[in-house]
Amino acid sequence: MDQKNTDSIYRTTTTRTWKMLAIMIGICISGSAIFFSMWDYWTSQPPNAGSSSIIVETTQTDLTGIEVPVSLSFVESSDFRTLAFNAMPGEENHNPEIKVNVGDKVIFDVINDGKSFHAFAVTSSNEGFNEGVIEESKIASSSNPLKPGESGNSFFIPPEAGAYYYICTVPGHREQGMEGSIIATDYVHDDDDDDAKQSEDSIHREYTLSFVESSDFRTLAFNAMPGEENHNPEIKVNVGDTITIKSINQGKSFHAFGIVKDPENFNDIIWDSAIQSASNPLKPGDSGESTFVAEKRGSYYYICTVPGHALQGMQGIFVVE
Repeated sequence: MDQKNTDSIYRTTTTRTWKMLAIMIGICISGSAIFFSMWDYWTSQPPNAGSSSIIVETTQTDLTGIEVPVSLSFVESSDFRTLAFNAMPGEENHNPEIKVNVGDKVIFDVINDGKSFHAFAVTSSNEGFNEGVIEESKIASSSNPLKPGESGNSFFIPPEAGAYYYICTVPGHREQGMEGSIIATDYVHDDDDDDAKQSEDSIHREYTLSFVESSDFRTLAFNAMPGEENHNPEIKVNVGDTITIKSINQGKSFHAFGIVKDPENFNDIIWDSAIQSASNPLKPGDSGESTFVAEKRGSYYYICTVPGHALQGMQGIFVVE
């Protein structure tokens, strides 16, 4: 008598098989998309294992007290073969040369406006991506770079006269064009600077700055709104010059004027440059003026000293050369 096999055999359905196959294909496609979107990162060559970057730390330097703000953007050509700072070769502001004195503090504000990964540093070497790097100038690194849209800040104080270079420290990017020059010259000290004495070359300069506001009061400015002509104009004068600022309140709010070292510190007004104050501001339609001597070289800011107004846009650069 034949014995029949009564054990059950489990089989999946055709529909279930196709669903599983579709899920596997979806996972493969998603993984590939993530991998190739980070292609530049995977193909970048980090330093060999066991090796370390050669770091050059700035030596003790007599500081000039001058701060030089520099804004730089990583940019790329559409085919990614040419890389640069700010603009492509042949365009205005391409890899701008920075000229400073020994002891000046160069403050970098760097943003990645490209689609690739980048990192920033200043180096004393005229080639390579990790030789002679100044530690405090670094923003991100080749192993942890700035992603598209990310930004960072750093500074560099030239310890001695000569040529330095700001570069992208991702391997190969310097060779593709991401390199600019910093030329440092010896600072010639003028004893009259310390005493804030006016030289025979000093002159009297006059400027008019008007407080203006957007219709919703969210954007504040001097003279014109962002994107319009004469918006927050940069003012450059010489040390020892006598400066007269006339301010007119053309808005509907209350405003006051002053020159400061830090736009977020609206109480630290220098050189008796204040026109009214936050507690006694200019009313709409009022005007005032102040006259003072530009006593020391450096980069400063003129602002509205009413709390919050500088951060809403009422600030401009005031440079003493």
